[in-house]
Amino acid sequence: METLKKNPSIRRKSKLARTFQKVCNLRTTSTKVSSNNGIGICMLKSQNPNFAVDDDDDGDRDSVFDLKSTTSSSRSGEMKVKERRRAVLEAVIAKIFASTTSIKAAYAELQMAQRPYDNSAIQAADTAVVEELRSLSELKRSFLRNELNLSPQVAIMLAEIQEQQSLMRTYEITIRKLESEVTEKQLRIDSLNTNLEETISFNKSIEKKLTTASGFDEIQFSNLNLNHFVQILGFSLRSVRSFVKSMVREMESASWDLDAAASAAVSITVKNSSSSSAVFARPSHRCFAFESFVCRKMLENFESPNFCSDEKQPSREQFFNRFKNLRSVDPIQYLTRNPASSFAKFTLQKYLSVVHAKMECSLFGNLNQRKLVNSGGFPDSGFFATFCEMAKRIWLLHCSAFSLGENVTVFQIRRGCRFSHVYMESVKSGDESSFSGDNNSDIRVGFTVVPGFKIGDIVVQSQVYLSPVTG
Repeated sequence: METLKKNPSIRRKSKLARTFQKVCNLRTTSTKVSSNNGIGICMLKSQNPNFAVDDDDDGDRDSVFDLKSTTSSSRSGEMKVKERRRAVLEAVIAKIFASTTSIKAAYAELQMAQRPYDNSAIQAADTAVVEELRSLSELKRSFLRNELNLSPQVAIMLAEIQEQQSLMRTYEITIRKLESEVTEKQLRIDSLNTNLEETISFNKSIEKKLTTASGFDEIQFSNLNLNHFVQILGFSLRSVRSFVKSMVREMESASWDLDAAASAAVSITVKNSSSSSAVFARPSHRCFAFESFVCRKMLENFESPNFCSDEKQPSREQFFNRFKNLRSVDPIQYLTRNPASSFAKFTLQKYLSVVHAKMECSLFGNLNQRKLVNSGGFPDSGFFATFCEMAKRIWLLHCSAFSLGENVTVFQIRRGCRFSHVYMESVKSGDESSFSGDNNSDIRVGFTVVPGFKIGDIVVQSQVYLSPVTG
């Protein structure tokens, strides 16, 4: 092949060829082409996009301007294509999220229509889910085939509107669900309130029976036994605790030192007062000291058939008649109608014994009730009414004990005695087992709360407050 020499006339002949050669910048070996005059031309492929410096000035300047314009236009076109592609992808993603939100709203409607069951709402929600899934499927197919024919700005705006509408539907469904739950809970509350009222009414009826001792109406002289005595004892102790609560409330209102008062009550109850003062496991246990004091005073002289009077000893039948006549009546009314009865004398005497003059003056600021009781009257106060109810039940307990026709004995447990399951029970169930678990402690009686009873050969356990003795 013949090599061509540099010929200025040929180089200037075709400026378009030189420009094309600079832009393409082919890197292959030399290629033979034919010119218009039939002469073969061999063009060398240079790696430099610019031609040699020996080109004339006009040709070089024109070539550089042409290259810059072509490159800038190509870059701007590529940027526009990338921006459009990115906008299209954003639009596709926005449509996907909008469809997902619509599916979520439709599924929420489907769940809401399950309870209560609504067939038309279920079908509408199912149709909405299917339509959104079909829309997503078509979007996927168009994306894979590069057939997306949409305006990005319009598509993003419509997707935003669809998503906001779906969110609004979801919020509305949530509100309806919450309102439904509120309605259900309100119905549940109404039902529970009804059950509570019924339970309160039932408890009041039981309490009324326990208060009026109407549950003992079935007791007859012929079927009276020791089990009835135990029931009446529990009936009496409830009234003792009620009176103690009333007395403690008055002490708190008068700003008493309850710890000191409880220690004083224990020292009165316990005969061997030389021992150390009582120690309570909890502040709430101070009430046992007051119960011990009240029980000791109320059951004093219980072993005597006449109790607190000098009358002739009644017979068993007479004791039972006293029990029957008083078991279902209001004590205040009975005292008002029978001010000279044995029960009236018993009540007045026990009040003066339990409520000391200094106590009454401290609690109520005067001695008006005591003066009225000393004169044979009956105060019209809630405190005295609570005491009369307790006195009535203790009186019924005494009558039932001597109606059995056996020898009645009341026994107290001395302080410091070892605990015995035969004669004692703890006022706090489980104390004896908790103390026995400690190898370094021994269970001892702190003080007697409720005395024990022995009727014939049968023992009714006393109630004691236990305290561990270490060593």
